[in-house]
Amino acid sequence: MVGLVENRRYGAVRQAVPWCYLGGSISAEPRINDRIRVPEVRLVGPSGEQVGIVPLAKALELAQEYDLDLVEVAATARPPVCKLMDYGKFKYESAMKAREARKNQAHTVIKEMKLRPKIDPHDYDTKKGHVVRFLKQGDKVKITIMFRGREQSRPELGFRLLQRLASDVEELGFIESNPKQDGRNMIMVLGPHKKKTEAMAEAREAQAARKAERQGTTQDAESEGESQEQAEAPAEAPAEASAETPSEA
Repeated sequence: MVGLVENRRYGAVRQAVPWCYLGGSISAEPRINDRIRVPEVRLVGPSGEQVGIVPLAKALELAQEYDLDLVEVAATARPPVCKLMDYGKFKYESAMKAREARKNQAHTVIKEMKLRPKIDPHDYDTKKGHVVRFLKQGDKVKITIMFRGREQSRPELGFRLLQRLASDVEELGFIESNPKQDGRNMIMVLGPHKKKTEAMAEAREAQAARKAERQGTTQDAESEGESQEQAEAPAEAPAEASAETPSEA
């Protein structure tokens, strides 16, 4: 008896919400042309002009006349707002804008650099170079000093090393998180003075400048080659003339 009641409840719920069992997803695409199922729409022209409320058949006729699509841009309005546009071109431009926005979007990245308390001077310069590069890119840098064995009894060595590194790169970054002991490690976080977006913009400008310089060098080389060819061409003419003179004689 209990099972029968549960089956009836399940059937009632299934009849109440049949969309749950269709297996399809709700599309984010706007309805266009024949997919629009309303008696009338508020029509916007191709240039953004307000046409007014017109029957759907008339709107579709105008779309066909202009060789455009009728796109529903505000489905919740009463009546829905539709615009005449080239939907394929609109989708392409929207995708390009979204791609450009993602390209210019700045993501906070934390790089990590590990050092030993008694690091070799050459290794220190190499590690510092990486930290400088990260800060120039607008990224944060997590500096970790790793202690081993008896080094754990000398935390001041790691503290002095972190202070030295922060001082060496103070023009590019600042101490965002002061040195603190974390088990066998000592950690400090450096933050860049430049924002990520500024660093990305400078990198693009530098790349464009290098590209323009390479193109200019190539054009100069080509122009020099042409000038040299033009300079050598007249010198060959007299030789040909002198070679032909005896035969005429």
